Amino acid sequence: VIERPASVVKELVENAIDAKATAVTVEIKEGGISFIRVTDNGCGMEPSQVALAFLRHSTSKIRNVEDLLTVSSLGFRGEALSSIASVSQVELITKTPTGISGVRYVIEGSQEKSFEEIGAPEGTTFLVRNLFYNTPARRKFLKTPGTEAGYISDLVERIALSHPEISFKFIANNQVKLHTSGNSNLKEMIYQIYGRDIAANLLPVHQECDGFTLDGFIGKPLISRGNRNYENYFINGRYVKSGLIAKSIEEGYKSFVMQHKFPFTVLHFSIDGNLLDVNVHPTKMELRFSNQEAMYENISRTIRSSINQSELVYQVELERKPNVEQKPKLDQQKAKKIPEPFEKSRLAALAEAVRKDSPYERKFQHEKKFQPEKKGQSDDKPCLEDVQKNPTTEQKPEEGMACRQENMEDFLVRESVAEMEKPVQQKLLAVESRKYHTIIGQLFDTYWLVQFEENLYIIDQHAAHEKVLYERTLASLEKKESIAQSIFPPMLLSLSMQEEEMLKKYQEYFKKLGFTIEHFGGKEYSITTVPANLFGLNEKELMMEILDSLTVFKGTETPRIIMEKIASMSCKAAVKGKQRLSRQEMEQLIEELLTLENPYHCPHGRPIILSMSKFELEKKFKRVL
Repeated sequence: VIERPASVVKELVENAIDAKATAVTVEIKEGGISFIRVTDNGCGMEPSQVALAFLRHSTSKIRNVEDLLTVSSLGFRGEALSSIASVSQVELITKTPTGISGVRYVIEGSQEKSFEEIGAPEGTTFLVRNLFYNTPARRKFLKTPGTEAGYISDLVERIALSHPEISFKFIANNQVKLHTSGNSNLKEMIYQIYGRDIAANLLPVHQECDGFTLDGFIGKPLISRGNRNYENYFINGRYVKSGLIAKSIEEGYKSFVMQHKFPFTVLHFSIDGNLLDVNVHPTKMELRFSNQEAMYENISRTIRSSINQSELVYQVELERKPNVEQKPKLDQQKAKKIPEPFEKSRLAALAEAVRKDSPYERKFQHEKKFQPEKKGQSDDKPCLEDVQKNPTTEQKPEEGMACRQENMEDFLVRESVAEMEKPVQQKLLAVESRKYHTIIGQLFDTYWLVQFEENLYIIDQHAAHEKVLYERTLASLEKKESIAQSIFPPMLLSLSMQEEEMLKKYQEYFKKLGFTIEHFGGKEYSITTVPANLFGLNEKELMMEILDSLTVFKGTETPRIIMEKIASMSCKAAVKGKQRLSRQEMEQLIEELLTLENPYHCPHGRPIILSMSKFELEKKFKRVL
């Protein structure tokens, strides 16, 4: 169960969440190897149960065997505290709401050292020191403190995303790296963790399906990344990894992102416990579903539908911006909720205005007055661990000013998120917008320039035509309306055994597309008809390319996936670049784009349309500053 410091933090924070905490603080030193402190304001532990909690397989969350089928708590095996205590020096301070006093319990290497009564606030504090001090071989395989701290940072961020109703604070080497408000606003949480660029390109998701409900946000295709690290999904409040969910999300994004690119998601699944088995792996990171096929289809359909509801034109900005591809490193000050450089001056000005009791302060105080008060936290939001050390300690003036500054930052985060949620302009590719398009002309015999409202749109004619052909081919395959064109003399193909096997396996799909292929003897096959839209191309070369592309299939693909693959290969007839089109041809192609479900990306995920705002152009020409 305990592989590294992050494993300790995971188990202790999950226990805090199960204890109904509304505020959790995680503090580490040297990557958590020498020191971990997890403090919560939850329900605490009864003195009589403290020692029992560290025994193997002892749990308060399972009462009978049937509970295993509907387990809803994050922890339930009873292995965590026992495993942690066996490889570290643990100190526990806990008190229940009804207790007169608390308990301090010390256990090192599974050996009980002390048990005493102590004054303490409600909740639980765990101090874990010198991880693997008694198992040097395991300690030797830990990474550097910086790397281990990075694992913990990622973990705390994901847990914060899974429970936006809880306030989380993460401190590394005496520096606050993350502090969330716990106000249940998931979009604000994403803003605080991932920054403005991602928060400004989110699409909301909400869908009630048979057996589960899906809520959260997905990123527009333009913020896709080169790995799956930005795919966050939670099941009943638990962060998990699931090949089924990952594949279904990526299937939903298919044709919206390029190959080897992966989407940004923060999705919350609420699933009936009877359809779910969480008792698969000791770390509870893997789950098993009883209705896998239905889940796969429903998730993919929901993702695709959410993407299609938005205008996905890529915005071109002429002003140079810093590279934000990489996620902020741990040593950056994440505690400052607005990390972007252009916000710093605004934040400083507003902080000065607060000090002088400006209208900003009055607006903030008015808003604050109507917010529900958090349990365990005063108006000035003192650190939870400081309260536990001395519940009667009054806050120093400078601490009050710091907390006031932090409250103002929370206010600014809400203001920034509200700005992002302002309604967008009319879509370029909406039927009602068509009459307002102004086609300026063709650039480099490859791109069309179109003016609409306050934007200049640049359309790639090859990508646009390729997408139209792809959708047209798919539709004809599904409706069985393919038109075949005879060729004479017939074309002969010499196939290897593997290619012959592919042809036999997928022959019905080729027939639906418009190919007529017959065995001619030996390794030879004759082609007598081809799809009408491919007539005149190098049909032989295209046929071999399609056969080669099918060799990657493993036999478990659905008919639609096979049809999509063949259709994408049949787009060779698309208009190429450096090919001049008439205005009538441009307008006809735009008309066809309007009818597509996803007119913004070609079948390979490349963008079809870019836009540049009038404001960006005016900035470049110094008309506005």
